[in-house]
Amino acid sequence: VTHHAIAWTPLLEQIRRDCESIANCSFNSLLLNYYRSGQDSMGYHADDEKELGVNPIIASVSFGVTRTFHLKHKESRKRLTLELTHGSVLVMGGTCQHHWIHSVPKTKAVVGERINLTFRKMLRSS
Repeated sequence: VTHHAIAWTPLLEQIRRDCESIANCSFNSLLLNYYRSGQDSMGYHADDEKELGVNPIIASVSFGVTRTFHLKHKESRKRLTLELTHGSVLVMGGTCQHHWIHSVPKTKAVVGERINLTFRKMLRSS
């Protein structure tokens, strides 16, 4: 799949700069996930694609309703739960993607819309 770059809007540029300041790194890519209701979800996964490098730093910004975010350790199966509220920023870095997987599960509760912006630094392909 080839994705063609489009210019950052002024608002996205400002959010990106804010995330870069928080995470102390630069980002050149954005993934947007739109959750229409509690039935939209993201299964367990790690952001470990080779295009992200060895120890990627991911900054995730939430807008809209609060959703539960799960982290599960790949070996010990230890679980952590966070509530991602409107305006929250979650930064995952270091070896996080090597040892942990994460998800936003479905919920039976009636919840509204949520947008998640995930900033990353994509490495140039060879």
